[in-house]
Amino acid sequence: MKIVCDKDTILKAINSVVKGVASKTTMPILEGILIQTNDNEIKLTTYDLEIGIEYVMECEVKEQGSTVVNAIMFSEIIRKLPDTEIYISLNSQNLLEIECEGSLYKLATMNPEEFPELPKIEIENSIEIDQNVLKNMIRRTIFAVSTEESRAIFTGCLFEVENNELTLVSVDGFRLALRSIYLNKQSNDFQAVIPGKTLNEINKIITDSLEPIKLGVAKNQALFEMEHCKVVTRILDGEFLNYKNVIPSNWETRIKVNKSNIQNSFERISLISASSVEKEKKYPVKVQVDIGKVVISCTNQTGDAKEELYVSTEGKNLEAGFNPKYFLDSLKVIDEEEIYIEFGTSISPCLIKSTENNDYTYMILPIRLKED
Repeated sequence: MKIVCDKDTILKAINSVVKGVASKTTMPILEGILIQTNDNEIKLTTYDLEIGIEYVMECEVKEQGSTVVNAIMFSEIIRKLPDTEIYISLNSQNLLEIECEGSLYKLATMNPEEFPELPKIEIENSIEIDQNVLKNMIRRTIFAVSTEESRAIFTGCLFEVENNELTLVSVDGFRLALRSIYLNKQSNDFQAVIPGKTLNEINKIITDSLEPIKLGVAKNQALFEMEHCKVVTRILDGEFLNYKNVIPSNWETRIKVNKSNIQNSFERISLISASSVEKEKKYPVKVQVDIGKVVISCTNQTGDAKEELYVSTEGKNLEAGFNPKYFLDSLKVIDEEEIYIEFGTSISPCLIKSTENNDYTYMILPIRLKED
């Protein structure tokens, strides 16, 4: 195998596939990148048995062949080489030689025949959307995916297509994030829960562009396809939360507020809530809605803080406690200037919604406040 390629081109390919390399494994082959030539293209593949990534790029192939090389070592060497052409070849001792200007590296390789094949997926349903749209949808829901492996289904994000509307939903037991869009092309209804780990990696690969990305799902696998890259992942098995039944349809108190203003207030209040004296203990903030204003406050052994905002209010006065981090995680991904925050009682969920349309909803469960 002998190839000549531009550093920027191969580095982009490596950065895309390295996200599928196994980090903790007893199989060294899964720590590698499979390099295969095909005419004037090379294909890089990684697979940790849960997520597999392939990237195809054009380059000058002087001699066909294939090999597997340790991904971390290979990527770090390429990253630090000068910005020019790189010569990569497999010598007679099965060492991968990397040459660039005055640099020469030789890396041990592994048998490409031992590298596991990516699953073959017989797609049952599929959709196609712009990459920037999917990137935005993932960004605005991924933070609410659970990290608790004991509830494995919630470590993924629900992709639901219904009546040609795509909805992404994530939930961790304390909050819920929902983002939806209407699809340009007609699609069948389906549901699939994609692991949060996969979506995090896909979000690093896709660009903020109008280039299309296709999602195809089968019984237990999903395939994301782009121009040069494809990602194969397992679909999580189990019953996802019936989110439509848990999101309140009515409110008793509602405020209309500038998103940046209330975000800044929560960020300042969090300095007291996340007490530096008691690092393991998080204090709730109290949200109090009166006519024309909302007061956010927190008191603990470090001190106390109060933020007062003049807002548009509807309905009853209210007092409830919340984890400020959950508010901030939601507020940080909202791009609109004004939002609605809807409350039921002091012990029922709070909703953050758009003032203009229904394309996103964030639900946060309250924390019971101690009696004074």
